[in-house]
Amino acid sequence: MDRTDVVVVGAGIVGLATARALQRRRPGLRVTVLEKEPEVARHQTSHNSGVVHSGIYYRPGTLRARLCVAGVGLMRRFCEEHGLPYQEVGKVIVATGHDELPRLQELYERGLANGVPGIELVDAARLKEIEPHAAGVRAIYSPKTAIVDFPAVARRLAELFRQDGGEVRTGVTVEGIGAAGGGVTVSTDQGPLEARFLIACAGAHADRVARLAGADVSDVRIVPFRGEYYHLRPEKHHLVRGLIYPVPDPSLPFLGVHLTRTVKGEVEAGPNAVFALSREGYGQFDVRLADVVDALTFPGLWAMAARFWRVGAYELYRSFSKAAFVEALQRLVPEIGMADVHRGGAGVRAQALGRDGRLLDDFVIRESPRALHVVNAPSPAATASLAIAEHLVGMAVERFGL
Repeated sequence: MDRTDVVVVGAGIVGLATARALQRRRPGLRVTVLEKEPEVARHQTSHNSGVVHSGIYYRPGTLRARLCVAGVGLMRRFCEEHGLPYQEVGKVIVATGHDELPRLQELYERGLANGVPGIELVDAARLKEIEPHAAGVRAIYSPKTAIVDFPAVARRLAELFRQDGGEVRTGVTVEGIGAAGGGVTVSTDQGPLEARFLIACAGAHADRVARLAGADVSDVRIVPFRGEYYHLRPEKHHLVRGLIYPVPDPSLPFLGVHLTRTVKGEVEAGPNAVFALSREGYGQFDVRLADVVDALTFPGLWAMAARFWRVGAYELYRSFSKAAFVEALQRLVPEIGMADVHRGGAGVRAQALGRDGRLLDDFVIRESPRALHVVNAPSPAATASLAIAEHLVGMAVERFGL
């Protein structure tokens, strides 16, 4: 039987960062990453807007807030050291009406409490200097907010990990996890693998992998939300200098439809947030029956639906209505017209939902015998990936005595 010291399940950016951090902390360890896809970073890592979030949105003191702010510095240094793009284009969060000002003020205070560098509240005149085509009565300006190429970061992490003796096995699906004696046996479709410990960073399948290992996740279920993007036509790129965001709904862990420059020179608009019928459902009509049943049999989904059915209905309508999508964009940049955007890609957010219908707004890490499981790591997980990795390795050293 194959043997290794530590198995990391999942070769997204969080899993690869964790494997690399283990390797650097304990150079003598044999670390093996298992990934069911034929290559690394196929899902959430490669289906996001590439924004390095500064930490404005998150409740002070939460793991999400602390690791986001720490992760920004680590990500910037990593990109600089390895010649990867890291562009500080700046970001405005725009209040388009006076009714949004209390929420904007709360976000600003969160940003200050979290130690976000350089943020300021600006009036409409200053907003026009920063983003001449944006409309709003007031805004938060975050000059240090950046954009990167997260898939390139993940690929570089994989290269460094392999160069220093690590192993990434792609095309391997984990089917079972059992702890016995002094180790863990991981059953896969390519045969079993024995390890001393396991760390799971399984993204959209995080709760399932945790259940395989015997972790108590009965109170949590991953519910997928599809986020769809439009692209601004090249001749309209001048309408957006950096990043333009709305003031989000504080009851939901989503940021609202926004406009984002990318390191590839494009301007993306989106995403919305639609309940997906598959955990890897990037298309509007992608359905996986097992995922649908998994969601519908969880009481939390019905509790969430009862609370947010109006929001959900509107998001679904906007998914099929380009006019509704453009209308949301026009609240931020009135000059954008129907002919100025065309459909782009989509991503799927793995969002943990509690049995009470609460959308969990912090990172969640659970334990099982000889294993750690990242059960909830939505945005800003990519931003925070290097900091999440250090946190997980610290936990592993403490729990397992690595």
